[in-house]
Amino acid sequence: MSEETAFKTVSGIEIGRYYGPENAPGPENLGHAGEYPFTRGIQKTMYRGRLWTMRQYAGFGTARQTNERFRWLLSQGQTGLSTAFDLPAQMGLDADDARAKGEVGRVGVHIGTIEDMERLFENIPLDKVSTSLTINATAVVLLAFYVAVAKRRAVGPEALRGTLQNDILKEFIARGTYIYPVAPSLRLVADSMEYAFRHMPNFHPISISGYHIREAGSDAVQEIAFTFANAEVYIKELLRRGLTVDQCGGRLAFFFGCHNHFLEEIAKFRAARRVWAKMMKEDYGARDPKTISLRFHVQTCGSTLTSQQPRNNVVRVSLQAMAAVLGGCQSLHTNAYDEALALPSRQSAELALRTQQILAHETGIPDTVDPTAGSWAIESLTAQLESKIWETIKRVRDGGGMLGLIEKGVPQGEIQEKAYQYQQDVESGRRKIVGLNYLALESENGKRKETLKVSPKVESEQIKGLIAFKRNRASGPASVAAEKALQQLASAAASTENLFPHILNCVESRATLGEICGRLRAQFGEFHGG
Repeated sequence: MSEETAFKTVSGIEIGRYYGPENAPGPENLGHAGEYPFTRGIQKTMYRGRLWTMRQYAGFGTARQTNERFRWLLSQGQTGLSTAFDLPAQMGLDADDARAKGEVGRVGVHIGTIEDMERLFENIPLDKVSTSLTINATAVVLLAFYVAVAKRRAVGPEALRGTLQNDILKEFIARGTYIYPVAPSLRLVADSMEYAFRHMPNFHPISISGYHIREAGSDAVQEIAFTFANAEVYIKELLRRGLTVDQCGGRLAFFFGCHNHFLEEIAKFRAARRVWAKMMKEDYGARDPKTISLRFHVQTCGSTLTSQQPRNNVVRVSLQAMAAVLGGCQSLHTNAYDEALALPSRQSAELALRTQQILAHETGIPDTVDPTAGSWAIESLTAQLESKIWETIKRVRDGGGMLGLIEKGVPQGEIQEKAYQYQQDVESGRRKIVGLNYLALESENGKRKETLKVSPKVESEQIKGLIAFKRNRASGPASVAAEKALQQLASAAASTENLFPHILNCVESRATLGEICGRLRAQFGEFHGG
C-alpha cells in the first residue's frame, strides 16, 4: 500500500494510528438505541427483540424456475423474498419484442403477464411472506401485477408486506434502466407511492437506493449524501400532493451497499441514521419516530467480488455482512462467492444464506445493542462521516437540489471521477486486492465448480407462453377489456390523474407489461441520456 492510500478509507478519511479521549468523541453523549438521533439503532432491543430479515435476492429464467428457488430458500430459513427481474421486464418490453432478444430470463426472471406473476408466487402465502420487488422504471406495473395476483387469492392490498424499489432517480444517476424522461418518471413513482399510502399500510412503496450509487463507483460519503438528496426530491413531490411528512416518512425504506473497509462501513450506517434523524426533525418538522428513524436493507457489494480466486469472496462477503449487522441494518442480502462469474448456483446461494445464519446464531453479535459503540475509532469515523455527508448535502441544496443537478449530469460526473480514482489505485497497485493485483496466481488451473447457466430455450418458451396468453385473451371478452383499459390509461396519462388505478385495471384486464409501457411511451416519450 502506497503513501497515498496508506491508512485511508475509500472515502479518503485518514485512519489514526491511535484513538483515545484526546482525539475522538467520547461515548458519553451517544444516547440509547431507539431514541433520537438513533445513532445506536432504531429499536431499543435491536436484534435481541427481532433478528434482521434475511432477504436473499433471487430471480432467473422463467417464473417457475424462480418460484422453485424462492420456495427452496424459504425452506432453508430465509425470512423474506427479494425478486430480481430481467432487463426486458426492467425496460417494459414483452419477450417477443425485438429489443428483448437475447436478454429474456438472463439477469433475472421475466414477468410480462399476470399469469407470469401468478406462477412466480405459486404456493407462497402473500399475506405471510414479506416480498421485495427490485424494479424501478416499470415498478408501478409490477406492483399492479402483485396486487392483482393477491386479489385473485382473496388477499387484499392492506395485507401485503414488503418493499418496492421504485427509485428512478438513482437510475438516472448510476444505473441506466430508465424509460421515460425525468418528470413523468417521477410522476409514476409518486403515483404508486400515493396509492400505497392509502391502500397498503404494511408495504414500503419505495426503497431509496444508495447501493447502485456505490456500485457505480461512489465513496461512502457520496452514497449516503446523494441517496438522501434523492429522498428529498420524493418527499417534496409528496408534500406538493398534499401529504404531510409524517404521513409518508415512516413508509420510506432505504437500500445501501457494504464495501470492504470494515470500520468505515460500520460508522457509515451509524452516521446515516444520525443525519436522517436530524434532517427529518430539523428540516422537515417530523414528529413521528418512524419518520425520523432510518430503516435500511443492506447488500454486500458485488463490485468488490473478483472472478480470480473466487473462493476469496466468501471472506469478503462474511466481513461485509458482519459490518452491516454491527452497523444495525434491518434487512440483509449476502452475495454468493461465484457472482463475479455467473448468477449464483444453488450451492453458492446456500452458503451465502448460511453466512447470515452463522452471524445470527453462532457469533453472539446480536446479543447486545450496538456492540461497537464507544470505540474511539468508530465514534471518530462516525463523526467525520456525518460531517462530510452534511457538507455534500448542503452543496447539493445550494446547487438547486438533486433533480436539477441530475439533469445537468453533476452527480454522475462526480461518481465517475471517484470510480476512476479508485480504479487507478487498483491498477497501479496502490490499493491491494488479494488475488487480483496482490498474491495473484500465474494461472488458475483446475476445474472450476459448475456455474448457473440460463438455457437459451427460456426465451423461446417465454415467447410461446406470451403468444398463448394473447390467443386465449383474443378468444374472449378480455381482448376488448384490455384494449379499453389501455385506452383509458392513455387518456389518464395526458391528464394529472393518479395512474396506478388505471394500470391495475389494465393488468386485471390481461394487458401485458409491454402493452402498458407502450401506451406510456407514446404519451411520455423516451429518455436516451446524453
